[in-house]
Parts: sequence; C-alpha cells; structure tokens
Amino acid sequence: MAMVKDIDVRGMQHCETTALGVLLRHEGLDLSEPMLFGLGSGLSFIYWDSRAMGFPFLGGRVKPFELTRNLTAALGLELLIRETTSPRTAWQNVAAPIDAGRPVGLQLDSYHLDYFTTKVHFGGHVVAMYGYDGEAAYLVDTAPQGGAVSTSLAGLARARAERGPMTAKHRSFTITAPCNLTSPQDRIIPAIRTCAEVFLNPPIANLGHRGIEKTAKQVPKWLQRSDNPQEDLPRTAALMERAGTGGALFRNLYRDFLAECAQLIDSSHLRTGHSLYSEAATLWTQVAALITTAGASGDAKHLMQAGSILHELSRIEREAMQALSML
Repeated sequence: MAMVKDIDVRGMQHCETTALGVLLRHEGLDLSEPMLFGLGSGLSFIYWDSRAMGFPFLGGRVKPFELTRNLTAALGLELLIRETTSPRTAWQNVAAPIDAGRPVGLQLDSYHLDYFTTKVHFGGHVVAMYGYDGEAAYLVDTAPQGGAVSTSLAGLARARAERGPMTAKHRSFTITAPCNLTSPQDRIIPAIRTCAEVFLNPPIANLGHRGIEKTAKQVPKWLQRSDNPQEDLPRTAALMERAGTGGALFRNLYRDFLAECAQLIDSSHLRTGHSLYSEAATLWTQVAALITTAGASGDAKHLMQAGSILHELSRIEREAMQALSML
C-alpha cells in the first residue's frame, strides 16, 4: 500500500476545484472553492446542439482542465501534465508521485468509477488520487459523490482509458508551489478581467452573453426538439442545478467569489458585479425549475417563461461583466 500522508480530503461542489483544493492544500495553499473557481477564470456559458446530439447541452464553465491551466498560471505554480496512450505508462505516471508523497490529479470518465451515483459518460471529470493498494485507488471527489472514496484499480484503468467527447489520454498532473508564491489577492483583478473579456466578446453566437440570448430563443421550442421531454428536460435542469455546478449553472460559485473579493478590494465595479450575479444566480435556479415543470407537464408556457428570464439573464450578465471589465 502507498498513501500520501496528511491529505485534507475535503470534498467540494465541483470536481475540478475539489481536486485542485486537495493538491494545493498539500502545497500549503488553502483557498475557498469560489476563490479557486474565480482565480481560474472558470465562469463561461455555452449552448450546444447538433444533429448528432439527442438533446441540447448547456454549460456554465470553461472547458475541462482550462480552469486548472488558468489557475496555476495565475499563481505561478508549476503544473506538470502527463499524457500517454499506454495504460502501463499511465499507471507509472500516477504511482511514482504518490510513492514520493505527492497527490496526483486525474482527468477521466466518471462512468467507470465504482462509487459514482449517476452512470453517465463524462470524460471531463477530475479527481485527486492520494493512495493505492493491490485492489483499490483512494480518491477525493466532490462532497455529493462522497468526498474521500475508493474505486477498483480495474475501474480506474477503464475510466482513464475511455475515449470520446472531452476525454484526455490518461491525463494525470501534479502541482508544485514555488517558495516565492504569488499572492492570490494580487491575481484577483486580472482573473476577473480575463473572464469578463472572453464572456463579452465570444467568437461565436453559442458562447458568453450571446449564447444565453440564443438559449432564450431556443428553449421555448424544447418540447418539439425532444423525443422524450419527460426525461430530457428534467435531466437538463438537474445538470444545471446539481452535477457539480454548485447550483445555478456555476453562478452561485461566481457570486460567492465576487463576494469574497469585495471583502478584500474596495471597488464599486466589483460590488456592482456581485449584486448582478446574485440576481443572476437566483434567476438561473428559476429557469431550471421551469424546465423541470415543462418536462413533467408538457406545457410550453413554462418554457416561454424560461425563455423570457433567459433573455433578461443575457442582459444582466452582460452588464455584470461590463462592470467587472472596468476593474
């Protein structure tokens, strides 16, 4: 058996910030989950639909692993990433750091993890691994998934080897903090401005505030878009509210990040952004509830109402990011 000592196995709401928290605490840096999310410029929006998809996808954060790259770059941390097509090399890439007393982050497909409560393929899942024995790997996942958990080595191997949307080639990573660590507080404004810039100037209409506006136009048609609205609509709403988002499609996390920042930085622009994202978070939860009700009832009026709120959300988030871009 190999086990990293003195691991804080706190599970948080979102998978990537949970894993980052484990790795950074081991390096002596303990940040709140909203601060990890915000310093990683994690907030985003995407509306995605295609003929190959059974139902549209709504996303509220940057693509998998981009948050990790953003956060480590912002804080001047050493991020060592290993990828390989060889399962044998992949295991060595994980076992070696753990044997040396360092936890490892893994990107994998959650479908194959023994403890996972919802069996769906998601190749962008991230966990921290801190030990193993002859049969099991010891991981830290989100609080809803159990925090400190274990899965069979065979299941872990399948999860890491899976191929498909958002998967990586047996990706593992470690983080090392330098002696002269950049103060997190000094990186708050650049991280917020980076996030705002991308949100306000999306390259295509599916992203950022333009993506929310597009969603406002498409959601009222969802009963016709789905072959099984009684399942598709509530599932989409559940993904918005649960599924590691922290609620309100990650808007609760960003609201709390801005609130924490406002305690450290005196800025009217920051207070405006926080106030608007507090409003937005509440409205996103209302949208999810309306989508659920529409799926259960088959009544399009709930989707029409959701569309109206989404139109308002596009404006609110645009104004919030415009204020934050002026920091």
